[in-house]
Amino acid sequence: MNVEGRHPAVVDIAQYFAWDHLPPHLQEVSHAVAELAEKMIADLPDCPMLTRGLDNLLTAKDCFVRAALRRAD
Repeated sequence: MNVEGRHPAVVDIAQYFAWDHLPPHLQEVSHAVAELAEKMIADLPDCPMLTRGLDNLLTAKDCFVRAALRRAD
């Protein structure tokens, strides 16, 4: 994810959208959310609403990954 030159808050939260360290069945879910985060970072200006939106998206990603964990059970 390219965050060069972005606000430190955007750089900080972007790291949590990494997905390649997860097991394959969780990568699929996490990667889809990371792609949306990457698009929003690329398309939108640094501002409090971008940071807030990314934070909410991160919360949603965590929920989706937990749901995928249940599917694996």
